Amino acid sequence: MSWRFFFSKITNSNSKTLIPSPFQNSNPNFLFTSQFSTSFLVTKTPKKFKKKRKKPESPRIKPVQHPSTRNPYFESLVERDSYFRFLTRSKLFLSQQQEHILRLDDAGKLYRELGFARGRKVTRFIENHPLLFQIYRHNDNKMWLGFTDFMEDLLEEEKLIMDSMEKDRVNKVIKLLMMSKDKKIPLSKIHHCRLLFGIPDDFRDRVDKYSDWIKISVENDGKRVLELVKWDPNLAISELEKQFVVNEDKIKRAFKFPMKHSKDLDLDEEDMRKLNSLNSLPLVSPYSDGEKLQLWSLEAEKYRVGVIHEFLTLTLENKASIHHIVEFKEEFSLTKHTYDMLKKQPRAFYLAGTEMNWVVFLNDAYDDRGNLIHKDPQVVFNEKLYKYALMKKGKLDSCFAGK
Repeated sequence: MSWRFFFSKITNSNSKTLIPSPFQNSNPNFLFTSQFSTSFLVTKTPKKFKKKRKKPESPRIKPVQHPSTRNPYFESLVERDSYFRFLTRSKLFLSQQQEHILRLDDAGKLYRELGFARGRKVTRFIENHPLLFQIYRHNDNKMWLGFTDFMEDLLEEEKLIMDSMEKDRVNKVIKLLMMSKDKKIPLSKIHHCRLLFGIPDDFRDRVDKYSDWIKISVENDGKRVLELVKWDPNLAISELEKQFVVNEDKIKRAFKFPMKHSKDLDLDEEDMRKLNSLNSLPLVSPYSDGEKLQLWSLEAEKYRVGVIHEFLTLTLENKASIHHIVEFKEEFSLTKHTYDMLKKQPRAFYLAGTEMNWVVFLNDAYDDRGNLIHKDPQVVFNEKLYKYALMKKGKLDSCFAGK
């Protein structure tokens, strides 16, 4: 059947039809006149009028804190560390090189080791700290990177500080070993995080002086580990427990482990306070065997909170990045939910930075303006070094006058 016969058949077979034959009208556009409804047609909105869906903010750039809870002092400390990353890493790397120098061509390739952005010129970062770094031409007619004489003097001053704090640093390491589940930690992890605790670069060479307490042993896989030799009960007391003796109520208010219970217990105020106090403090000591606790129990969470708290008290600035914490995840029986766990304790901890690269602070270790209440001698030195790093060559004389 032809299509022309089909349309005529529809028209002739039903006089009440709403679809007349187009051949009954001389107008060739009759079929497309307003007598036909176009409601069944699917129309598309032009791209320029389409409303774009808002992509979820990437954890790489999404701030941990909401603007209403943001602490500008803690956030500025994170930005400070980011700005001085080149200074910190370059100081560490160059100090390990012979004569504290490095060919400039080689330095341009060591962006990870020296702490500058990939694809950027290393000279740009060197020029930001003219009092501390210099570029000069060596006898081989090559350009070299090295410390200034002023910086060399500062490094000697830092070495004296490290020597004077040696016993304190050894105690920190002993406490870390006492918290670990097997009482041993890979030596590489201690070395990698040594700046966090103020441990000197040559700490491995100093271990033999304290052989009654710690030793270096070799595992079956060839990995060298630092192992606890003798338990020290005087060091197995957490900072949290010390504070609890001094001010019990303050410590109880610092942590919150909500307990679900019925509202119709018919308890008086004192009994209710005692009931909630059972969950207000991580009483599980970080120096106990946390591995034996049931993984998702309340006691296990108290233990992990206590471990993080004690870990931060051992650091120089009572703060640590996610990378430092993850380094000891296995030794301290931590879980992948550490971030969420700490977010539930805003009175004790403050998380700064972004969700992918966050830093946790101990709130009580800082005053209202974000200054450390008790500063380690190494922290005082670092702050002075940062001040010199921001100065230009013209202020060199005033630097020596202020030393």
